[in-house]
Amino acid sequence: MNKIFYVQKNVNPHFKSVWCSKVPYNVLKGGRNSFKSSVVALKLVNDMVKMIAKGEKANVVVIRKVANTIRDSVFNKINWAINLYGLSDSFKSTVSPFKITHKATGSSFYFYGADDFQKLKSNDINNIIAVWYEESAEFDSKEEFDQTNITFMRQKHKLIPFVQFFWSYNPPRNPYDWINEWSEEMKTVEGYLVHESNYLNDELGFVTEQMLADINRIKENDFDYYRYIYLGEPVGLGNNVYNMACFHALDELPSDDKIIGISYALDTGHQQSATACGAYGITAKGNVILLDTFYYSPAGRSVKAAPSDLTIMINDFITGVQEKYNVPIIRRTIDSAEGALRNQYFKDFGIRWNPVAKLKNQTMIDTVTSLLAQGRFFYLNNENNKIFIEEHKMYRYDEKTINTPEPKVVKENDHTVDEFKYFVLDNSKLLGLKV
Repeated sequence: MNKIFYVQKNVNPHFKSVWCSKVPYNVLKGGRNSFKSSVVALKLVNDMVKMIAKGEKANVVVIRKVANTIRDSVFNKINWAINLYGLSDSFKSTVSPFKITHKATGSSFYFYGADDFQKLKSNDINNIIAVWYEESAEFDSKEEFDQTNITFMRQKHKLIPFVQFFWSYNPPRNPYDWINEWSEEMKTVEGYLVHESNYLNDELGFVTEQMLADINRIKENDFDYYRYIYLGEPVGLGNNVYNMACFHALDELPSDDKIIGISYALDTGHQQSATACGAYGITAKGNVILLDTFYYSPAGRSVKAAPSDLTIMINDFITGVQEKYNVPIIRRTIDSAEGALRNQYFKDFGIRWNPVAKLKNQTMIDTVTSLLAQGRFFYLNNENNKIFIEEHKMYRYDEKTINTPEPKVVKENDHTVDEFKYFVLDNSKLLGLKV
């Protein structure tokens, strides 16, 4: 027997305009823990169920920028919403391809990555009632939406006046980012609903005490980051990339939070620039401590180290750290574009470094900032780690590009900065960080 779904108990009053929307284009922007994605998922299930009750087949398309993010986000979110309606037994889910189908009518949720655009474009789904672009800020421009929207409009269900589109996202920090400017422009365009939300709009108690504690910790550590992440405000970038007050020095390891493992991250330079490797201790409480830094610069050297020389130096560095701390190695991370040293290391020592696929630089910066703002990053105040701190102090945006949709960082003396980004990205799940 199906559960009775009570809208008033599951959708905050703040989202009434979204739930009752009669316009084709709906833009939902807001801070983390505002539950905008949950509302969209519940509404899409609700709209499909209404069509099923009429004996109609109805389809919904859900899109993320990158296909490999689907399973842990929108696919799980739609299944969650279906379960909340008490309809899990009426649907079946597949992961290859990602699809959730109503057994009796064939009504389906189709999931696509925009990175496979040709596949998306060529699919004849038909009977489409809605399209949802989740994490819309990941897309490069509004033109990406325009390309796919036309395809889905042509496949509209015959009983509805239009396909209803939804965009949900956390506004980027940069006010000049294309999606921030686009959503502001759409506020005055007929047929568009632009809805803003944050965790303070919760009247139903979905924001738990534990969540509030995390929010308040970030608010105390880095107020601008709190405004950006949880209030959804494009606070701007400033000149310096990181708030150095969030880098906490330690003279010795804490006695009440032992290290349970060490992850290494490597940025290579070879002949022209420096090679840096960080040894990051992960603690029982989920904190990160920079234990030691390897740094080799070829500058001013008449004879430069070859990859075969560097692998020996790096391996000696890791061996020394492991002997000192005697805890397991969790992960070895390297830039996926680096092949020569990675192959040399495997040849020399039979050990594979994990090639992390880099994301947009600002996305990686935001992930690092999330760790910092939570007050979870520490470094041992030793001689080797000084270069790490100095490079992060000097890491800054190019002032000529700050007030543009795509600000650039100054690419100078940033080798420890890059390996730190690789570490955070590759260990994000372990650290509980959203990417």
